[in-house]
Amino acid sequence: VYVAIWQLALALVFKIFITIFTFGMKIPSGLFIPSMAVGAIAGRMVGIGVEQMAYHHHDWFIFRSWCRPGADCVTPGLYAMVGAAACLGGVTRMTVSLVVIMFELTGGLEYIVPLMAAAVTSKWVADAFGKVGIYEAHIHLNGYPFLDAKDEFTHRTLATDVMRPRRTEPPLSVLTQGSMTVEDIETLIKETDYNGFPVVVSRESERLIGFVLRRDLILAIKNARKRQDGVVSNSIVYLTEDPPQLPPNSPCPLKLRRILNLSPFTVTDHTPMETVVDIFRKLGLRQCLVTHSGRLLGILTKKDVLRHMAQMANQDPESIMFN
Repeated sequence: VYVAIWQLALALVFKIFITIFTFGMKIPSGLFIPSMAVGAIAGRMVGIGVEQMAYHHHDWFIFRSWCRPGADCVTPGLYAMVGAAACLGGVTRMTVSLVVIMFELTGGLEYIVPLMAAAVTSKWVADAFGKVGIYEAHIHLNGYPFLDAKDEFTHRTLATDVMRPRRTEPPLSVLTQGSMTVEDIETLIKETDYNGFPVVVSRESERLIGFVLRRDLILAIKNARKRQDGVVSNSIVYLTEDPPQLPPNSPCPLKLRRILNLSPFTVTDHTPMETVVDIFRKLGLRQCLVTHSGRLLGILTKKDVLRHMAQMANQDPESIMFN
């Protein structure tokens, strides 16, 4: 028995040590099964300890009524199963789904009550140390812009208060539907790192037409230079369906209407931020254009929304780091 306890203790320390390193190195090693293994080893150790107590001290009041001398009153395997559920519940903060998973793994209906007790207790204990699970903490650690469905936003701010560009910032980088050359667009792509660009009729009117993604724009220009004859740096890029007639000596135009999203998601400048946050959360948007009577005013990104939520919660918005 003592040899088994020592072997399990060494296996527990080794498993915890290896799991910490493998999860931190971002390799496909997983955390689900290792968490269950750690809990199962610890539960097995507790089960063996209780089994020995029941065997040598069967006259204690906790064993006297249901454990006869020499009988196998304690099942260490049950402790291992409950320990696996408790450890996994504390790491991931799962409750009902965890009990269902363990029931499907074991098929034992009589184990539902101890599994439920272990899952709820582990969540209470884990919540006392921190409100987020390991996966949510890893999301924040890696700087992924993530909107938690549990975070409520009840402030009375508007989209115009959060959108970019601000008054002190340079104007929004946009594409016009028929006045930019290939060189102009390539320069804009090199000088910025935006995910996409709004397309307007002209810089004077700022009438919104659609939205084009950065990767689609790069691939379209690259393929056009390889496969279309006459496309050069001073070729006019048209994002309209029927481009106008050009003089005979003009370079071949580049038509990119097919990559234009004609129905990007937009909100008005007076849309409450509570509605905007709900839209980002439910639709999984990365950006949203802000308009007023069809005229482009700015853009809202998920990072802007997260910074604004942090600011409204009396946190430093610049302390939120994104990758």
